Amino acid sequence: MTEPAYLTTARSSYDTVAETYAELIPPLFAKDATGRGMLAAFAELVPTGLPVADVGCGPGHVTAHLNSLGLPVFGVDLSPKMVEIARQTYPGLRFEVGSMTALEVPDEALGGIVAWWSIFHLSPDVLPTLFAQFHRKLAPGGQLVIGFHVGDETIRPEQAYGHPVSYESNRLQPDHLTDLLTHAGLPVTARLIINGHKTPQAVLLAHKS
Repeated sequence: MTEPAYLTTARSSYDTVAETYAELIPPLFAKDATGRGMLAAFAELVPTGLPVADVGCGPGHVTAHLNSLGLPVFGVDLSPKMVEIARQTYPGLRFEVGSMTALEVPDEALGGIVAWWSIFHLSPDVLPTLFAQFHRKLAPGGQLVIGFHVGDETIRPEQAYGHPVSYESNRLQPDHLTDLLTHAGLPVTARLIINGHKTPQAVLLAHKS
């Protein structure tokens, strides 16, 4: 089966920007107290002992943070270069090259899924299928947390992090994602809107009931 173009362009672009991204983004995450607060709530709610997948993990800083909160977490990313950096930076943690659209874990195996600013490169019409897969992979009571940029636009930057890129970046509306998650059997239990950025940001916490 031919890979969708949005996956190919995201992989290529993030291989290109990986080293610069790994320098710039983890310090910003370390300053994001409100976002990390939602991750702390997520960590408390994950069923004890079940693994957590950090999908679109990039250079592994969020995976490492979740590990520091006591979660048995592993990271998955499309970009081999990102995974290489994550493995070098956090040699005690598990990182895999793969796609969040085809998680290679048994159904109902995961206690949690984290998609921290990683779904917005997907084509919006794929999101219902993605959320249905998340529902299948989560155990009953499993938790899902998603971070994203708020808006209605599709952005096609020619450069990011000082390098040429070719991906699309889709801003998303919290109400729309809440409806999609609810339809997939993942009702939203908490919502955070973060202002003070170029565009508002949002975090949704949902669960498999």
